[in-house]
Amino acid sequence: MSKKSEDDIKRQFKNKIILISGGTGSIGTGIVKQLLQCKPKMIKILTNDENSIFESRKLLGEISQIKYIVGDIRDNDRLRLAMRNVNIVFHAAAMKHIDICEQNPFDAVKTNVVGTSNILEASIIEGVSKFVLISTDKATNPTTTLGASKLLAERLTQDASSYVEGKKTIFSIVRFGNVIDSRGSVFQIFYNQLKNNLPITVTDSQMTRFIMSISDAASMILKISLIAQDGETFILKMPSVKIEELAKSMVEVFKRRTSQKNIPKVKISKVREYERFYEILVTSDETPFCYDLGDMYKLSKKQSKSILSDTQFNSETGKKISKIKLEKIINDLMDEYL
Repeated sequence: MSKKSEDDIKRQFKNKIILISGGTGSIGTGIVKQLLQCKPKMIKILTNDENSIFESRKLLGEISQIKYIVGDIRDNDRLRLAMRNVNIVFHAAAMKHIDICEQNPFDAVKTNVVGTSNILEASIIEGVSKFVLISTDKATNPTTTLGASKLLAERLTQDASSYVEGKKTIFSIVRFGNVIDSRGSVFQIFYNQLKNNLPITVTDSQMTRFIMSISDAASMILKISLIAQDGETFILKMPSVKIEELAKSMVEVFKRRTSQKNIPKVKISKVREYERFYEILVTSDETPFCYDLGDMYKLSKKQSKSILSDTQFNSETGKKISKIKLEKIINDLMDEYL
């Protein structure tokens, strides 16, 4: 990114009041860290998890620009109070785990769909200038409650501007793959298995996923909030990885980094009924509206003149991460754990 682009990004957040729902989560925390460099007037972190506020304060320290707000996006009245005088909203709060959403579908819908509707309505009423929804590649051709609920959240955000009168609010969406070092991620699961000398369990040797880091996710979010026009979806260009290769690479790096002997091998278990073998960043219906922006893709309401190949949007056929780069990422992450 050029120095001018960095300055433009910092300028748009300087002296602004920013609200981040789910701001104590992995991506939310990544956004907060980068926003602090932009000298905002205030960052409001909204979460319904009191313990996560305690952990966030330990991680970030006591910072005068940060205000923690205990509240739930399901609670309209609390949202309205939290949104007072806010200029920019990053909506990261969601139920995110596939199996938990499958077992609690009513709650997944209340949080991911109704909660998104609530925060969109509050943003419109308060006249915020920009709203960014954090979504997932599981929203494309969804096969799970999580994916279907996030797809509805995307649709609500895409068309939210139709409810805006007078002052214009820019609504946009960021669609991510797997954030490799997020809480509850496969990296953390595999690491805990290694640390406890348990076999690393991979559900299928052919399973692939798109991966990205928290810092890349946060950087993209801040960038697209600068360039977004309205109702657009932005997707970072991410490499894909076979989950079995990720597991094997973690074993290799763990062996080099520790004195632990007799590390168990990777074990193939079985695919859960709601698991997909691969993920898709852009559906075939969306491809005609997809633009290549260099480091990311953009889905617009206007049709593109050049149609991009579907193969790059599929984690099975898209560009794979190199073994060297994968091991470097794993090595860097293990610096924090070891």
